[in-house]
Amino acid sequence: MIESLTRLPGIGRKSAQKLAFFILNMPEEEARGIARAIEGLKENARFCSVCFNVTDSELCPICRDGLRDRKKICVVEEPSNILVIERSGGFNGLYHVLMGALSPIDGVTPEMLKIKELVHRVSSNGVEEVVIATNPNTKGEVTARYIKEALSSSNVLVSRIAYGLPLGGDIEFADEVTMKKSLEGRRRLE
Repeated sequence: MIESLTRLPGIGRKSAQKLAFFILNMPEEEARGIARAIEGLKENARFCSVCFNVTDSELCPICRDGLRDRKKICVVEEPSNILVIERSGGFNGLYHVLMGALSPIDGVTPEMLKIKELVHRVSSNGVEEVVIATNPNTKGEVTARYIKEALSSSNVLVSRIAYGLPLGGDIEFADEVTMKKSLEGRRRLE
C-alpha cells in the first residue's frame, strides 16, 4: 500500500506511510468506500464531448446547464483548473479544456491540444468572448498568444485573466515580474 501511494503526485514515503496506517485503522466500510470510489472513477470517467471536462456522461454538468452564459468560453489547460474557477464564483459561462499547454521543447504542438476544437466551437456557436485562463508561465503565455492568433479571423473578443499581486499580499515580497504584471493589469477605481 505504501509503495502504491508513493506513486501519487506530492506523496512522499512518509506521507504514504501515514495514509496507509490511517486507512488500516479506518472502519472497514469507509476503506471499502474509498476503494469503490477509485474503481468507479476509473470505470466511468471520460471527457465531455464538447468541452473536454471530466464527466461520467456524454456532456459534463456545466455543458448541460441551461443557465450558463453560452456566449462566453473560458479556456483552461486542465480539467482541474475548472474546479478552481468554479469555486471562485466569478465566471458563469462555458469552458474549454486544452489538455495541456504548448511546449515545443517538450514536443507539445498545437495538434496535440484541443485548439482546433475550440476554433470550431467559437465559429459555429455564436460565442462573443473567449477568456484565456492558461497558467501565467511561459507555456501558458505562448499558448494564449497562439489561441489569440488562431481566433483572429473570428469576430470574437479574446481576453486574458489578470494576474499579479495576491489579495492580502505585501508589495515588498513581490518579485519584479509579478509587480510588472500587476501594473500592466491595473484598472480604474470606481
